[in-house]
Amino acid sequence: MSLTRISNRYAKSLLELASDQNKLDKVVEDVNMLQQTLKNRDFYLFIKSPIVNTSKKQQIFNTLFKGKVTEVTMAFFDIVVRKGRENYLPEIAAEFMEQYKALKGITTVLLTTAVPVSGKQIEEIEAKLRTSGLVATHVEFEQKVDPSLIGGFVVQIGDQLIDSSVARKLKLFKKDFIENEYIKTI
Repeated sequence: MSLTRISNRYAKSLLELASDQNKLDKVVEDVNMLQQTLKNRDFYLFIKSPIVNTSKKQQIFNTLFKGKVTEVTMAFFDIVVRKGRENYLPEIAAEFMEQYKALKGITTVLLTTAVPVSGKQIEEIEAKLRTSGLVATHVEFEQKVDPSLIGGFVVQIGDQLIDSSVARKLKLFKKDFIENEYIKTI
Protein backbone atom coordinates (compact mmCIF):
# COMPACT_ATOMS: atom_id res chain seq x y z
CA MET A 1 0.00 0.00 0.00
CA SER A 2 1.32 3.46 -0.85
CA LEU A 3 2.46 6.00 1.70
CA THR A 4 -0.27 8.40 0.60
CA ARG A 5 -3.05 5.86 1.07
CA ILE A 6 -1.73 4.76 4.47
CA SER A 7 -1.37 8.30 5.81
CA ASN A 8 -4.74 9.29 4.36
CA ARG A 9 -6.59 6.35 5.91
CA TYR A 10 -5.04 6.65 9.36
CA ALA A 11 -5.48 10.43 9.43
CA LYS A 12 -9.11 10.13 8.36
CA SER A 13 -9.77 7.50 11.03
CA LEU A 14 -8.28 9.66 13.78
CA LEU A 15 -10.19 12.72 12.55
CA GLU A 16 -13.51 10.85 12.49
CA LEU A 17 -12.91 9.23 15.89
CA ALA A 18 -11.97 12.56 17.49
CA SER A 19 -15.03 14.24 15.93
CA ASP A 20 -17.36 11.47 17.09
CA GLN A 21 -16.06 11.82 20.66
CA ASN A 22 -16.15 15.67 20.56
CA LYS A 23 -12.42 15.85 21.25
CA LEU A 24 -11.26 17.17 17.90
CA ASP A 25 -9.65 20.36 19.22
CA LYS A 26 -7.74 18.46 21.90
CA VAL A 27 -6.58 15.83 19.41
CA VAL A 28 -5.36 18.63 17.12
CA GLU A 29 -3.24 19.87 20.02
CA ASP A 30 -1.98 16.31 20.53
CA VAL A 31 -1.00 16.00 16.87
CA ASN A 32 0.78 19.36 17.05
CA MET A 33 2.70 18.02 20.07
CA LEU A 34 3.58 14.90 18.09
CA GLN A 35 4.82 17.02 15.18
CA GLN A 36 7.02 19.02 17.56
CA THR A 37 8.35 15.79 19.08
CA LEU A 38 9.09 14.42 15.60
CA LYS A 39 11.45 17.37 15.05
CA ASN A 40 13.74 15.70 17.60
CA ARG A 41 16.18 13.70 15.49
CA ASP A 42 16.54 10.88 18.03
CA PHE A 43 12.78 10.35 18.30
CA TYR A 44 12.41 10.52 14.52
CA LEU A 45 15.11 7.89 14.02
CA PHE A 46 13.58 5.78 16.81
CA ILE A 47 10.16 5.54 15.12
CA LYS A 48 11.76 4.84 11.76
CA SER A 49 13.99 2.07 13.15
CA PRO A 50 13.05 -1.48 12.12
CA ILE A 51 15.41 -2.84 14.80
CA VAL A 52 13.48 -1.65 17.87
CA ASN A 53 10.71 -4.11 18.67
CA THR A 54 7.03 -3.24 19.07
CA SER A 55 6.85 -3.66 22.84
CA LYS A 56 9.79 -1.30 23.34
CA LYS A 57 8.20 1.27 21.04
CA GLN A 58 4.89 1.03 22.93
CA GLN A 59 6.75 1.50 26.20
CA ILE A 60 8.52 4.62 24.88
CA PHE A 61 5.24 6.06 23.52
CA ASN A 62 3.60 5.49 26.92
CA THR A 63 6.49 7.16 28.71
CA LEU A 64 6.50 10.17 26.41
CA PHE A 65 2.80 10.77 25.87
CA LYS A 66 0.66 9.08 28.55
CA GLY A 67 -1.11 11.72 30.63
CA LYS A 68 -0.08 14.45 28.18
CA VAL A 69 -2.47 13.54 25.36
CA THR A 70 -6.09 12.38 25.25
CA GLU A 71 -7.12 8.76 25.57
CA VAL A 72 -8.19 8.90 21.93
CA THR A 73 -4.69 9.89 20.83
CA MET A 74 -3.02 7.30 23.09
CA ALA A 75 -5.30 4.57 21.70
CA PHE A 76 -4.43 5.75 18.20
CA PHE A 77 -0.69 5.61 18.93
CA ASP A 78 -1.15 2.11 20.37
CA ILE A 79 -2.92 0.88 17.22
CA VAL A 80 -0.36 2.48 14.91
CA VAL A 81 2.54 0.89 16.81
CA ARG A 82 0.86 -2.53 17.07
CA LYS A 83 0.21 -2.52 13.31
CA GLY A 84 3.86 -1.59 12.63
CA ARG A 85 2.94 1.73 11.02
CA GLU A 86 4.75 4.05 13.45
CA ASN A 87 7.32 4.90 10.78
CA TYR A 88 4.47 6.63 8.90
CA LEU A 89 3.58 8.93 11.82
CA PRO A 90 5.17 12.08 10.32
CA GLU A 91 3.10 11.68 7.17
CA ILE A 92 -0.04 10.68 9.10
CA ALA A 93 0.27 13.75 11.32
CA ALA A 94 0.75 16.07 8.33
CA GLU A 95 -2.23 14.52 6.52
CA PHE A 96 -4.36 14.77 9.68
CA MET A 97 -3.64 18.50 9.89
CA GLU A 98 -4.50 18.95 6.19
CA GLN A 99 -7.81 17.11 6.62
CA TYR A 100 -8.59 19.09 9.78
CA LYS A 101 -7.95 22.39 7.99
CA ALA A 102 -10.15 21.30 5.08
CA LEU A 103 -12.92 20.32 7.51
CA LYS A 104 -12.73 23.66 9.34
CA GLY A 105 -12.31 25.75 6.17
CA ILE A 106 -8.82 26.94 7.08
CA THR A 107 -6.45 28.01 4.31
CA THR A 108 -2.74 28.15 5.09
CA VAL A 109 -0.96 30.98 3.33
CA LEU A 110 2.82 31.23 3.20
CA LEU A 111 3.72 34.91 3.00
CA THR A 112 7.32 35.68 2.09
CA THR A 113 8.50 39.29 2.27
CA ALA A 114 11.80 41.13 2.05
CA VAL A 115 11.28 42.66 5.51
CA PRO A 116 8.95 41.78 8.41
CA VAL A 117 5.41 43.08 7.85
CA SER A 118 2.95 44.61 10.27
CA GLY A 119 -0.40 43.17 11.29
CA LYS A 120 -2.16 45.86 9.25
CA GLN A 121 -0.30 44.84 6.09
CA ILE A 122 -1.23 41.19 6.67
CA GLU A 123 -4.88 42.22 7.09
CA GLU A 124 -4.73 44.09 3.76
CA ILE A 125 -3.23 41.06 2.00
CA GLU A 126 -5.84 38.80 3.61
CA ALA A 127 -8.65 41.12 2.43
CA LYS A 128 -7.34 41.02 -1.15
CA LEU A 129 -7.03 37.23 -1.03
CA ARG A 130 -10.62 36.94 0.25
CA THR A 131 -12.01 39.13 -2.54
CA SER A 132 -10.10 37.08 -5.10
CA GLY A 133 -11.70 33.88 -3.80
CA LEU A 134 -8.36 32.14 -3.31
CA VAL A 135 -8.86 31.42 0.40
CA ALA A 136 -11.48 29.68 2.50
CA THR A 137 -13.35 31.06 5.48
CA HIS A 138 -10.37 31.22 7.82
CA VAL A 139 -6.83 32.18 6.86
CA GLU A 140 -3.72 31.03 8.71
CA PHE A 141 -0.57 32.95 7.81
CA GLU A 142 2.94 31.56 7.99
CA GLN A 143 5.49 34.31 7.53
CA LYS A 144 8.98 34.11 6.13
CA VAL A 145 11.53 36.87 5.49
CA ASP A 146 13.75 36.64 2.41
CA PRO A 147 15.81 39.80 1.76
CA SER A 148 16.63 38.58 -1.78
CA LEU A 149 13.09 39.60 -2.81
CA ILE A 150 14.26 43.24 -2.48
CA GLY A 151 10.64 44.37 -1.97
CA GLY A 152 7.07 43.25 -2.48
CA PHE A 153 5.89 39.81 -1.45
CA VAL A 154 5.32 36.22 -2.54
CA VAL A 155 2.15 34.39 -1.49
CA GLN A 156 1.88 30.62 -1.69
CA ILE A 157 -1.48 28.93 -1.23
CA GLY A 158 -1.16 25.20 -1.70
CA ASP A 159 0.43 24.75 -5.12
CA GLN A 160 -0.52 28.26 -6.27
CA LEU A 161 2.16 30.99 -6.23
CA ILE A 162 1.59 34.73 -6.51
CA ASP A 163 4.93 36.47 -6.96
CA SER A 164 4.69 40.23 -6.64
CA SER A 165 8.30 40.78 -5.64
CA VAL A 166 10.68 43.41 -6.94
CA ALA A 167 13.25 40.68 -7.70
CA ARG A 168 10.80 38.94 -10.05
CA LYS A 169 9.86 42.20 -11.77
CA LEU A 170 13.54 42.99 -12.31
CA LYS A 171 14.11 39.52 -13.72
CA LEU A 172 11.19 39.95 -16.15
CA PHE A 173 12.46 43.39 -17.14
CA LYS A 174 15.92 41.96 -17.82
CA LYS A 175 14.40 39.15 -19.90
CA ASP A 176 12.34 41.63 -21.94
CA PHE A 177 15.41 43.78 -22.45
CA ILE A 178 17.51 40.83 -23.67
CA GLU A 179 14.78 39.58 -26.02
CA ASN A 180 14.07 43.05 -27.43
CA GLU A 181 14.49 42.90 -31.23
CA TYR A 182 15.35 46.60 -31.52
CA ILE A 183 18.33 46.28 -29.20
CA LYS A 184 19.69 43.24 -31.12
CA THR A 185 19.82 45.18 -34.40
CA ILE A 186 22.02 47.96 -33.05
